Amino acid sequence: MNIQQLEYIVALDVHRHFVKAAQSCGISQPTLSTLITRLEEELDIVIFDRSSHPIKPTEIGEKLIAQAKVTLFHLSQFRELALNERQSNTGQLRLGVIPTVAPYILPPLFNEMHKSHAQIDLIVSEQQTHIIVEQLKKAELDMAILATPLNIEGILEIPLYYEKFLAYVSPKEELHQESEIQSHLMPTDHLWVLKEGHCMRNQIFNFCDAKSAYSNIYEAGSINTLVGIVDINGGYTVIPELHYPLLTAQQQQNVRPLSSPTPVREISLIIREDYVRQTLVNSLVNSVKAIIPEHMIDPRLKKFAIKL
Repeated sequence: MNIQQLEYIVALDVHRHFVKAAQSCGISQPTLSTLITRLEEELDIVIFDRSSHPIKPTEIGEKLIAQAKVTLFHLSQFRELALNERQSNTGQLRLGVIPTVAPYILPPLFNEMHKSHAQIDLIVSEQQTHIIVEQLKKAELDMAILATPLNIEGILEIPLYYEKFLAYVSPKEELHQESEIQSHLMPTDHLWVLKEGHCMRNQIFNFCDAKSAYSNIYEAGSINTLVGIVDINGGYTVIPELHYPLLTAQQQQNVRPLSSPTPVREISLIIREDYVRQTLVNSLVNSVKAIIPEHMIDPRLKKFAIKL
């Protein structure tokens, strides 16, 4: 067994095709097939079901491939340490972002990274929190930007910024007459929220009127959709602070601050505790700082660089 064989089974799992996997590894298809077969013979285990189309791992093969990914991740960390990669600011950065953050930071983040760190290849995956965390644990992602705290063993949280929640209220509603809405008294009988799986949904229910009936809650897949639904159908929803600039001037008239207390969410960069590329982390953090309003940035980031 050698490292190349682990790389080959991971490549075959990704492409599910011997020729494409071989091309991605820069070797011939017969060489790839032979080395994977030798690994299976050495372990006395069938890793891939070659009778399926496309090819897929066996049940035990999936477990071995998952372990291979982690092993290759740790090997890359070892190599980076040996080559003083801590100071490296080049290469690939695989970033996960949740859907309720992505629309606000990704467009300017791509621009800022290209402008300030063109030598970094930013590859972004937009997924819900539980999927991103699993990908991070499996070393399929390098970093992620999520709502925290998560308090997950082996995961390091670096707070980036704090974002207020705002009420978006239809002019048809009595709440529209209020200049400010007390968050704990906000009823849920005409509330539109994100569907199950979005962490922002639970955060909203944590501060809304718990005594109000939930029978008329309506669910949507994105904040843009929620705003559109309110515009046409009435009711109200809750939007993050960074969504406000995306509203039209007319829509901004429907926004009301929430108070008593003001609900705020913490947005953090999360990495594995064994991640070592400190310069790469700071490059991303500095780019986020450049695109987020200063009053929202975590005070510690204004003074100190990240040290791993």
